[in-house]
Amino acid sequence: MGLHQYIRNLVFLLTLSFSTQVVAQEKKVAPTTPELFKEIEKMDTLLFDAFNNQNMAQFKPLFTEDLEWYQDNGGLIPYETVFENLENTFKKEDKLTRQLVKGSLEVHPIKDYGTIQIGVHQFRHIENGKEEIGTFKFIMLWKKTNDKWQISRVISYDH
Repeated sequence: MGLHQYIRNLVFLLTLSFSTQVVAQEKKVAPTTPELFKEIEKMDTLLFDAFNNQNMAQFKPLFTEDLEWYQDNGGLIPYETVFENLENTFKKEDKLTRQLVKGSLEVHPIKDYGTIQIGVHQFRHIENGKEEIGTFKFIMLWKKTNDKWQISRVISYDH
């Protein structure tokens, strides 16, 4: 085998190897559709409209009863405690409100389950006569059952 044939074979093998690696790295999950993104964006709005209006009757049903809520500075918070804490928060005079940071929303489908919502949000309230703003990151798993969306897991971090 001549040098030119050797180089051609080497180039062929390298090309084949690279092509195989590119194919192996293709995503196996369907991409997020614009419809799914809009649906989760709408659910986020419904969830936090209820929160901002302190409407527990609308807020609580948007969570599964096997909810797991993880907070970096609070650990795993049980279902009952999540809603007890929110009831206490809603009773306070200084109203706490939440707003999604524009452009931070990510939505990723989970096959045969629902979707992952990732984003950044700000919470605002008045403390000692001064507005306090906290910006935090979150991940929520939305479960879809019979066309009904509910949050089953929350991870709140970067406090």
